[in-house]
Amino acid sequence: MPSVIFHFATMEINLQVGPDIRDITDELNRIIGRSGIENGQATACIVGSTGSLTTIEFEPGVVQDLKEAINRMAPKDISYAHELAWHDGNGHSHVQAALLGPSIALAIRKGRLRLGTWQQVVAINHDNRARRRFIEVTLTGI
Repeated sequence: MPSVIFHFATMEINLQVGPDIRDITDELNRIIGRSGIENGQATACIVGSTGSLTTIEFEPGVVQDLKEAINRMAPKDISYAHELAWHDGNGHSHVQAALLGPSIALAIRKGRLRLGTWQQVVAINHDNRARRRFIEVTLTGI
């Protein structure tokens, strides 16, 4: 019986004012390739309360649609209680990120993420300023 492998990595990406959406699929697959894991699970978590991870078809139309949907869910031009305490203009950023969530779990099969043909993993910055984001990746498998 093969031994279970645990592999840990940190990705670092620069994102512009939000919502800025970046495809991170290739980098995740490179990390999986270095791990030696053929079958298992990848989990990833973006560090910070104004970032999120999800999957989409990463093409300009869907990216634009997602940005518009995010802004409709929690628009920046309404009042947020967060602003009463911090006055930093990013109450919407926290709400947007919380609605999408900071983490994702995906299957690894044959040494790669098991995704649909038109499915990519994306990181999103919701903040009202550009941010350097860290994504913690944990792989488990054989």
